[in-house]
Amino acid sequence: MPRLIQLSDPHLVAQADGRVRGRSALSLFRKALDRALHEQPDLVLVTGDCCHDETWCGYVRLRDSLDDAITKNSASAVRFGLLAGNHDHPQRLRAVLGRRWVVAPGMVDKGWWRVLVLSSHRAGGCAGLIGGAQMSWLTSQLREAETLGKFVVVALHHPPVPIGDPAMDSIGLLDGAQLMDVLKMFSSVRAVLFGHIHQHWQDELSPDFQLTLLGCPSTLASFDPVQPCPLGRAWDPGGRVLDLMGDGSVQERLLRWSSVQDDPE
Repeated sequence: MPRLIQLSDPHLVAQADGRVRGRSALSLFRKALDRALHEQPDLVLVTGDCCHDETWCGYVRLRDSLDDAITKNSASAVRFGLLAGNHDHPQRLRAVLGRRWVVAPGMVDKGWWRVLVLSSHRAGGCAGLIGGAQMSWLTSQLREAETLGKFVVVALHHPPVPIGDPAMDSIGLLDGAQLMDVLKMFSSVRAVLFGHIHQHWQDELSPDFQLTLLGCPSTLASFDPVQPCPLGRAWDPGGRVLDLMGDGSVQERLLRWSSVQDDPE
């Protein structure tokens, strides 16, 4: 039973003490990593907006944070998947972290499951785009997974469907409808994970598809929520745990923790 943790939107910057939205991005991300690794995952995904200022040093902070968290938590077996969001420089992300970790577009197989990570970064804009080449790669990966009898989780930064917030929906995934058309062709796809919206959000397609869409809180700061937080903590940083079961079902739960760095929680 693989366990996947989703973290999103850390918005790191070059300076170790740099503040974004009035908060220490680095210290809050390190707290999120500790919280995530406490859950003993097999894979941790950071679903975009990794580096707010898109600097080389910002990605070095990200790399060093992952290494330090692994050492601190004795979690050498965990793997990381990293996705570019609108606040990212995909080439720098791959150059700094791509030799060790999976950087989108990429794939991780674990048991009966395949996790596919996509880059929805679009240069010069806040809205996202998968694009034709990546859509073709995704389709081939889904066909192969189906042939191998694997279930699939797909992760990207931008939500592929409107979430009900006009401001966020205006900067969603431009080719979201095309992406969803591809995913609906394959019954093996069981969950789509995304960030960008800085809040908990979820929806399920009709039971015929057995496909759940899951938005993730930010490790930095929250936006006004569209849906009530199941934990009653809509303004706290958070993440999500997904247990990928052998029968193709996904058991998921939301994580929330204090934004105070020294809080023992």
